[in-house]
Amino acid sequence: MTALELIILNDTFSIHRLAAAAAIPGQLFSAAFFAITRSADELSIVAPAGLHIESDACEPGWACLRVAGKLDFAQVGILAGISSALAKAGISLFALSTFDTDYILVKDNRLEAACEALRAAGYIIAK
Repeated sequence: MTALELIILNDTFSIHRLAAAAAIPGQLFSAAFFAITRSADELSIVAPAGLHIESDACEPGWACLRVAGKLDFAQVGILAGISSALAKAGISLFALSTFDTDYILVKDNRLEAACEALRAAGYIIAK
């Protein structure tokens, strides 16, 4: 398999938890990148750190890396490879997937170490 390229997004993000029945904050829709996941137990939102959201809990200070290009659904092990490289370096992650690709969030203060671990595992890191 060809080495995957990861692109660092130019923002810092916060991860919010709201009640499952909470309304989706309208200000999200002005952001260039955000993610919303609703389950029976919660509403989770990833949003740029500068966007104020009233939430029950907030975990600020996340950097985000995007897997470059469009991934085919037949590809296996993309997240497993990335998470394994980060786990070996003692770096936790928060993963998101879209139809086209995957996003990996790591604490902002661990971004350099995450990039080093990923490069050592054969990934290409771009800005």
